[in-house]
Amino acid sequence: MTEETPGFEEQPDVPSEAAKTPDDAAKGAGSADKAGPAAPAGDLEQVALQAQLDQVRTALNERTADLQRLQAEYQNYRRRVERDRVTVKEIAVASLLSELLPVLDDIGRARDHGELVGGFKSVGESVETVVAKLGLQQFGKEGEPFDPLIHEALMHSYAPDVTETTCVQILQPGYRIGERTIRPARVAVAEPQPGAGSGKGEGETAAPDEESGGPEEG
Repeated sequence: MTEETPGFEEQPDVPSEAAKTPDDAAKGAGSADKAGPAAPAGDLEQVALQAQLDQVRTALNERTADLQRLQAEYQNYRRRVERDRVTVKEIAVASLLSELLPVLDDIGRARDHGELVGGFKSVGESVETVVAKLGLQQFGKEGEPFDPLIHEALMHSYAPDVTETTCVQILQPGYRIGERTIRPARVAVAEPQPGAGSGKGEGETAAPDEESGGPEEG
């Protein structure tokens, strides 16, 4: 029989810290570094969402700018079309009314001579009403200053009672539509009498000689 030493128990082989090899220590340190402080998953998602939001905002700003530019171009197009439409209408109406001006001249002459009577008077007044509705306006009056932009001088004379070139007779009235002149007023003009001012000046300068009694006798 073998004798067992009382109080002694066999222990399993457990590697101690001192028994670890340098390679084991290095592996442990590397795994500790890899498992070091890592960003939480929620922060990464927030950064990604913020980046996507910035991209969406940039795209939205670009589309908004494109829409504003397109709207401005459309408004300019509408204004241009409306302006062209009005211009074309004015040209068409002016062309039509230009053909009616001789008729209006005949009606005016008949009125001046007292011949606008009976059925001819009704027809003449109807024609004048229609052309007035189309925007035709008559201008040109005796006594107004001569304006070469709206008057055409067919006769010229001098008059002592005018201080500037004046329309003294309307031979044919002028017509306009809005700001467009279809025909200038054909007029006879008068200018101030030439030399009227110089004669007066000579009379004023002669007065001092009369008062002085002329040269003294020696």
